[in-house]
Amino acid sequence: MLVNAIWKKINEGDIAPVYLLTGTEQFLMDMTIKRLIKALPDTDADTVIRFDLEETPIEAVIEEADTLPFLEERKLIIANNASFLKASDKSKEKVVHNIAMLETWLDNPSPTAVLVFVAPYEKLDGRKKITKTLQQKTVVVETNALTGRDLTTWVQQEASTNGVKINAETAQILVDYTGDSLLSLSSELSKITMYMNGAGEVTKELIELLVPRMPEMDVFRLTDAYMTGNVKETIKIYHDLLRNGEEPIMLTSLIAGQIRLMIHVSTLVKKGYQQQQIAKTLSVHPYRVKLIMENRRIPNMERLLLILKKLAHIDHQLKTTSGKRERVLEIFFMEPMR
Repeated sequence: MLVNAIWKKINEGDIAPVYLLTGTEQFLMDMTIKRLIKALPDTDADTVIRFDLEETPIEAVIEEADTLPFLEERKLIIANNASFLKASDKSKEKVVHNIAMLETWLDNPSPTAVLVFVAPYEKLDGRKKITKTLQQKTVVVETNALTGRDLTTWVQQEASTNGVKINAETAQILVDYTGDSLLSLSSELSKITMYMNGAGEVTKELIELLVPRMPEMDVFRLTDAYMTGNVKETIKIYHDLLRNGEEPIMLTSLIAGQIRLMIHVSTLVKKGYQQQQIAKTLSVHPYRVKLIMENRRIPNMERLLLILKKLAHIDHQLKTTSGKRERVLEIFFMEPMR
């Protein structure tokens, strides 16, 4: 079931006894828990009972769930780090869980508690019986990072929740400015909504006015325009960056970094790595990796290495020249790529 459909049920008071939150998108996990807190009578952030399953055995969680609540109708219990659901080395586990006890309990969960298992992992071990049991007997909330059309659709839905409208094209512009972090996108939408007094349609002009663009995104646009031979667009972006206070030496370094990232991503893709694996291996934002992987106009390895060599020469020129440094990089952009 999609996250939005689960949230709708929670908002309507249709709350399941047990949830399994799995995936790597922390924002979606946090929002699911916030909705449960809001939907449960006499429950707030201070009354939520939390366990760390890497420190506490599952028996303690079940015992708490079966204990009658004191003031609430139903108590909310969050069991974090359900690492027994992923492939792991048992010899390194700090806690031994009574999985058989959990499997039996799931057949008849407590009617006076809502238990949320949090497994913040990209992949669970589907071979394990307990993984299959939880997936069958709980409401599973998959919170993986959104990409492409799913991401722009989420932006449109989030805007609607805030009382404003945004079309798919403008939603993509917001993503281009902000990246694919749902927390950042939600924050920027809230800011835009406040500016619009909670009514109307978000426009490109509003985004340009209110949303700071990630420096990496401007460098990506600049590099992409240069490598596709669009001299006019390259110079325009370059001058915009200069007006915003960027220095030619810094821009040269950032462009070289973008080229090196392209080389690394291309190499790892050939080895069969996926987007999240590449981002983790290279310690960069997944959205930057996504843009490179989706770009069909990236030159071959030989040409990328040649550009790096040219940029090294430009860097030396910029650090040794006493004239107009802006012109040095501009001439480089105007030269045709070979």
